[in-house]
Amino acid sequence: MNTNEITVSLNEIRAKSPCTDGWRKVLAAKGPDMEAQFPLADIIETNDFNYALWALRCRPEYNNLWRKYAVWCARQVEHLLTDDRSVEALDVAWRHSEGSATDEELAAYRAAAQAAVEDADWDASGAASSDASGAASSDAAWSASRAAAGAAYRAAASAAASAVASDAVWAADWSASRAAAGAAVDADRDAARAAAGAAQRQKLIEILNAGEWV
Repeated sequence: MNTNEITVSLNEIRAKSPCTDGWRKVLAAKGPDMEAQFPLADIIETNDFNYALWALRCRPEYNNLWRKYAVWCARQVEHLLTDDRSVEALDVAWRHSEGSATDEELAAYRAAAQAAVEDADWDASGAASSDASGAASSDAAWSASRAAAGAAYRAAASAAASAVASDAVWAADWSASRAAAGAAVDADRDAARAAAGAAQRQKLIEILNAGEWV
């Protein structure tokens, strides 16, 4: 274990009321010493990626790092954003993680990003209704594109969430993966989702091992 990597103990995980199945897996892999520190990145292997995202809440002192990671996830699909409110929210969320934006600024920009989500959802809903009434295949592709954009907007709003940063990570991560998959053509959607997930997993391992943004 290097001196910089982010670690956690079984007692610290238990204190956050983990789900029964996830707790059993990590206990079997890392028990019986409840106080011993082990690399938080190990949870990706002992359990799964989503459980590792959940476990970030055990280290609130790294909230600024978790915020950066959430913003990074959203930025992977930033090319789908055409509403400046969402892009600006990501900029402010990053500055907040570095101490150069206030909680009030973050809350204001998050509200603006959420309004952009609602506008994107309205557009996607309208496209879906049009498609259901007999639209051409090009309209179906447009509808899928709008749905992907909606997921990208939700990723941005999640990254700028005013709540504890670790709670925003999962939503930003999931929405970014969904946006990447939705933006691909039908035959490539599974591959696009897998590629997005692999990139997110690798980035999280890198920052957990480094103990800082890399």
